[in-house]
Amino acid sequence: MRAYEVKRAASSDEAADPEVIARIGRGEVGAVGVLYDRYDNDVRRVVARLGVTAGDVDDLVQATFLDVLRVATHYDGRPNAKPWLVGLAVIQVRRHRRWLARLAARAAAWALVPSPKPVTPEESAVTGELTARARRALSALSAKKREVVVLVTIEGLSGEEAARLLGIPVATVWTRLHRARLELNHAVFEEKP
Repeated sequence: MRAYEVKRAASSDEAADPEVIARIGRGEVGAVGVLYDRYDNDVRRVVARLGVTAGDVDDLVQATFLDVLRVATHYDGRPNAKPWLVGLAVIQVRRHRRWLARLAARAAAWALVPSPKPVTPEESAVTGELTARARRALSALSAKKREVVVLVTIEGLSGEEAARLLGIPVATVWTRLHRARLELNHAVFEEKP
C-alpha cells in the first residue's frame, strides 16, 4: 500500500459520522465498515435487549448495517449516528417479529405445534434472584413498553430521540415508560418468588 493510501484509510476511520454516511450514500460501500466498527456493540446490545433470541441477534445486526446502504441518503445529519442506527435496528426487530408471527400463523394453519423456546446460555448463566426477576419482568412487558425501557432507560436516549425513532409523540414515550417502570417495580420488588 502506498503512503497516500495509508493516510487516506486512516483519515476515513476518523471522519465524522455524517461524512461517513454521506460517503455511503454516494455508493462507497466500504464506509459501512467504519460505522460497523464504531457502533456494532451498541446495535447488538439493543437488539439483544429487545428480546431477540441469541441465534437471531447477529442476523439482525447485519441487516441493520446493510439497511444503511439503502437509507443513507435520508440521514438527517446529526453528529452522532448511534440513535439513527438504533432506530434502524428497532425497525429490523419489528420486521423480524412480524416475520415470526407470519411463520407461526402458517405453522398453526398446518396444525404444527411450535416447539418450546430453548433456554439460552445467557439465561442459564444468570445467578442472582433479583437479576433473574428483572430479566423476567422486562421480557413480560409488552413490546411497546420494552422498546421505550431499552431505548430511554438502558441505552440512555432522550425521550425526544426515542419518540422520533419509534414514530410516536414524546408524551407517549413518557406514558409507556412510566407504566413499564410500575410493572417492573412490582414484578422485581413486590412479588414473592
